Amino acid sequence: MSRVLLFGASGFVGSRVRAVLEPDSELVCPGRADCDLLTTEVAELTELVHAARPDAVVNCTGQLTGGGYAMVRAHTLVTAKLVEAVAAGAPRARLVRLGSAGEYGTVPFGVPIAEDEPAAPVSEYGLSHLAATQLVALARATGRVDAVVLRVFNPIGPGLSTENVLGRAAALLLAARESGVPEIGLGPLGAYRDFVDVRDVAFAVRAVLHAPDSPHLVFNISSGHAVATRHAVRLLARAAEFAGNVREEAPNPAASRTANVPWMCGDNSLALRVLGWSPAYDLLDSVRDLWDAAVAPVPARTPLASGARA
Repeated sequence: MSRVLLFGASGFVGSRVRAVLEPDSELVCPGRADCDLLTTEVAELTELVHAARPDAVVNCTGQLTGGGYAMVRAHTLVTAKLVEAVAAGAPRARLVRLGSAGEYGTVPFGVPIAEDEPAAPVSEYGLSHLAATQLVALARATGRVDAVVLRVFNPIGPGLSTENVLGRAAALLLAARESGVPEIGLGPLGAYRDFVDVRDVAFAVRAVLHAPDSPHLVFNISSGHAVATRHAVRLLARAAEFAGNVREEAPNPAASRTANVPWMCGDNSLALRVLGWSPAYDLLDSVRDLWDAAVAPVPARTPLASGARA
């Protein structure tokens, strides 16, 4: 049984990773009160890593809103700390960081983007993630850490935060159902996005922990399909049995991290070929489960294995 040090285990992604890893891993899951990666110094973090004696260290923490300083602090600087702490405290452990499709920036419309394509982020969010990926790449190239970056596209599913457009939509639909309001308002919904279920993301983490050494640093974790955000919202409204109007308004400031990217779709064939991972949930499954959890927040079922259903 492997021993995994998991940061962010109570979050949207981290809680699913925890559920998937628990059956066959010994988990150490420090909460923010035990170790806040934003404020903990490298020496203290190194001591925590050393004491945990992990075979792997997985970081599921991150930040979706805020300015450049907040983004760099949450993604780039936290990664720099983890690289140093793992290199010194558990040099044989595999470090897994969750990156973002925002690292790619604007890509050709209609074309799934592969990991070897140039990354040119157009937001502080994407830039902070790319800088973190480059730190990991440098540490891996120099032999300091065994590291992998899972470049996650748009994760959705039960428990999605209102910081994400479908999470906001679910909250608005729930409020409309309770109040009888016949209309909800969201920002522009024309952008195409690659929505991947959070439970599939969790299985990708497990796959990379079980995989042998790989020459590849970055793996796209995506559905492999892009749909207009408007279509995903309509599916959600249908699941909510909402017959009213969805009004598109001026952009929400929270969406600025991807506002300048009209199309994003990930080529996930490398993850299938090297890790044996492929998504098990389709968009309709994810949207229905997102809505069910919004109505009655209870833990959603998780598939028994990637490609299988519970």
